[in-house]
Amino acid sequence: MKKIVLLGSLSAFLVFSNCHPARKVERIDPNQVTDISGRWNDTDSRLVADEMIKDVLQRPWRSNFEVIHKKRPTVIIGHIKNKTSEHIDATTFIKNMEKSFINTGTVSVVQSGDERNEIRDERSDQQTFASEETRKKWAKEKGADFMMNGVILSIVDEYKNQKAIKYQINLELTDLETNEKVWIGEKEIKKFIKN
Repeated sequence: MKKIVLLGSLSAFLVFSNCHPARKVERIDPNQVTDISGRWNDTDSRLVADEMIKDVLQRPWRSNFEVIHKKRPTVIIGHIKNKTSEHIDATTFIKNMEKSFINTGTVSVVQSGDERNEIRDERSDQQTFASEETRKKWAKEKGADFMMNGVILSIVDEYKNQKAIKYQINLELTDLETNEKVWIGEKEIKKFIKN
């Protein structure tokens, strides 16, 4: 009896294991839109960053700063908080914004967070291990004039096999010397998913 049950279980396993199609992986253009799950993805990150940086740079804060200080402003990207129910790594979004800022050539961007500490650690090591002529000096960092912070929010409406997700991205640019908010931007994305 045990042999029959064992053979039946083994036969069932073999039948069901052969029913799954083989996984196929292909390389695609990284800029191609691939919205498989309906959740926040690389395309959303890139498009939102490009659009919001374009908007912030068209506002009067930049030209006002340039007139007063006779130089282009320096920006640092601070924290972008994820207040959605999804796991969103804000680092990709931050890097997309830094790239958009830098590629315009109209503002300087300085390192923030862990990257800045890594650079300071390297500079510290140079004080001991690098030759005097190649050693980088302390207190030569470029200070930021403005800091950008923000939040990614979402609202999910779901019933049976349908779901709508609205993402709302709010960013603020603040003058670091005066603490004045010089720009507030908002971008919304809404996705409808039907299973």
